[in-house]
Amino acid sequence: MLPHVTDGNLSEDKGMLNWALTFFVLALVAAFLGFFALAGLAAEIAKLLLLAFVVLLLISMLSGALRGRTPPV
Repeated sequence: MLPHVTDGNLSEDKGMLNWALTFFVLALVAAFLGFFALAGLAAEIAKLLLLAFVVLLLISMLSGALRGRTPPV
């Protein structure tokens, strides 16, 4: 079956394919960590990343508030 072509190119279809491949690779990495008893390590890394991003979010919000900016709606 031929893909749907819009405006003579397949750029939108390639974008979706890239996202699908990206998530496939992430799923393979998660499976590797889970299948080989490294799930605890993956959970610790996830906790560390969550903490880092929450801290960065709070710093960003605080610096925006000190500059007098309102959050975008």
